[in-house]
Amino acid sequence: MADGRVLRCLAACCVFMVLCAAAFAADEPGLPWPRHVIDNTSRGADGVRLADVNGDGCQDIATGWEEGGVVRVYLNPGPAGAKMPWPAVEVGRVRSPEDAVFADVDGDGAVDVVSACEGKERTIYVHWAPRDPSKYLDGSQWKTEAIPASVARTQWMFIAPAVSPGSRVPELFAGAKNEGACIGVFRPADAARDLAAWSWERLQAAGWVMSLVWADMDSDGAPDLLFSDRKGANRGCHWLRNPGGSGEWALLTAGLREHEVMFLATGDVDDDGMRDIVVATRGGPIMRLEQNPSGGWDETAIPMPENTGTGKGVGLGDLDGDGLADIVFTCENAKDKRGVMGLRQREDGTWSPRDIGGLDGVKFDRVELLDLDADGDLDVLTCEETAGLGVIWYENPG
Repeated sequence: MADGRVLRCLAACCVFMVLCAAAFAADEPGLPWPRHVIDNTSRGADGVRLADVNGDGCQDIATGWEEGGVVRVYLNPGPAGAKMPWPAVEVGRVRSPEDAVFADVDGDGAVDVVSACEGKERTIYVHWAPRDPSKYLDGSQWKTEAIPASVARTQWMFIAPAVSPGSRVPELFAGAKNEGACIGVFRPADAARDLAAWSWERLQAAGWVMSLVWADMDSDGAPDLLFSDRKGANRGCHWLRNPGGSGEWALLTAGLREHEVMFLATGDVDDDGMRDIVVATRGGPIMRLEQNPSGGWDETAIPMPENTGTGKGVGLGDLDGDGLADIVFTCENAKDKRGVMGLRQREDGTWSPRDIGGLDGVKFDRVELLDLDADGDLDVLTCEETAGLGVIWYENPG
């Protein structure tokens, strides 16, 4: 009797797998992935930035809650606890935080958080971490200070810390939007905690900076600053060439000048040894920029699946273990539409859709791909601002 039940169960599983495979082959998006909540207790979760702040080998998260006016850190509990709300600390309260990123700003070994504020706040803040690791989750031990050179300068959107060779403390590269928008760098004084002594250098005019990503674009061993600018005369995907010390950060253009580009990701999509840039566009397709042997960039449009919102975030990674890079994208304007989806790369270079988030959520943001449950495949980490989903991750069913 028991053997009969086992056989029937195995047969049902086989039928289910065949049906799923048939649906996938027919370009059906399939069922959403299980969703797990890291935190949904404030309003307007706006971005996820990663770092291992306590040296346990797990990626922790910094997030600014734009409408809630708080900046929080989430310590990764490891695979055993990843499906429950994560241990968290409120590191500061600021208005309109658009970005929050980890950086050891004073080089003391305690990983601080830097937040960038838009709206009327228009300021960049350092949230100083307690030096005692045992007090990292004690919000009363954190201290928030503004960088005076940032105050009221522009609406800050994104921060990209970078530590120069021979230094212990980072410079803070920053991008902004609207009036006075630009990309520039805040440089520390000899005493890094003396924020009043930090200097500002404007590098490049901008319209609305979405991404700042460090990548060695010219293979000279120095990371360059790749960015997407969605508005204005210079919109598109560009990069600032690292001069390797003092000198001019020269502007080079990859493309997409005719698109309203959102977040980007970079990697090698087709394993040909050449760099690719994948970009979500607002109201248009996912765009791929492929570097060619002559040094130029070829543009390819990847159509958005039906019944999705407008493109916002994008990530690259092998979701199904077939050795080919897949794309995950998130959306805005996704009410009653799909807001988090995958695009599986076929061997012929075409793409098939995969539902990840279902119809829940309206306005999603940045996306990160990492294995949070240690089962050997990549999960999807993101956040949702409008419908109250908060900071969440989707479990890859494998």
